[in-house]
Amino acid sequence: MIIAIDGTTSSGKGTLAKRLAAHYRLPHLDTGLLYRAVAASALTKGIGVQDERECALLAEHIELSDFDERELRGAGVGAAASVVASLGAVRRALFELQRRFALKEGGAVLDGRDIGTVIAPDADVKLWIDASVEERARRRFKELSGMGEDVTQESVLAQLRERDARDAGRKDAPMKPADDAVWIDTTALDPDQTLAKAVEIVEAKRLVLKPKAKAPAKPRAKKQPKV
Repeated sequence: MIIAIDGTTSSGKGTLAKRLAAHYRLPHLDTGLLYRAVAASALTKGIGVQDERECALLAEHIELSDFDERELRGAGVGAAASVVASLGAVRRALFELQRRFALKEGGAVLDGRDIGTVIAPDADVKLWIDASVEERARRRFKELSGMGEDVTQESVLAQLRERDARDAGRKDAPMKPADDAVWIDTTALDPDQTLAKAVEIVEAKRLVLKPKAKAPAKPRAKKQPKV
């Protein structure tokens, strides 16, 4: 079973993806971390995050195990990752890696911006997770403040709006829900409530996908011998 989870920044899709993966015992990939890793690598090496060729070369050899996830989730790397993610060559370089993960035996859970539309359009379940931009800014501000970053909620709100516009407006794989995605608005939901809604959606889909048992064949009537 492939579960594709797309949505906006700080809407709760990452937390949901991890919890769904644990619930169904499936491997999980946060595809946004791939772009953050490319951006972090470019910043470390002094490569411009708009340098498509050089960033694509970095993407071809990226290994998430080489990075500290906490550092990847910082505001600076996040802003750079949004720029890197708009580069078509980078997206193409990371496509096969994500696609192979989606096709793992038994299934997988992936979250990002284009999972249900580009990476796994054949996913069994597609979810679109969103919340009001004000609520997302509040959550992101709390996260960054907890990491010790010097930010204001107003600056975080402005960055989210800018990122939303960039992600939705990019030429290659723009951020948008798949036509058959089920929407979950998490503005007023906590993680437990969000998980409960998602599990309900997945279970309903599993019932539809479950192969129907074949009715036992009726025994053929024996032919009576001719007199």
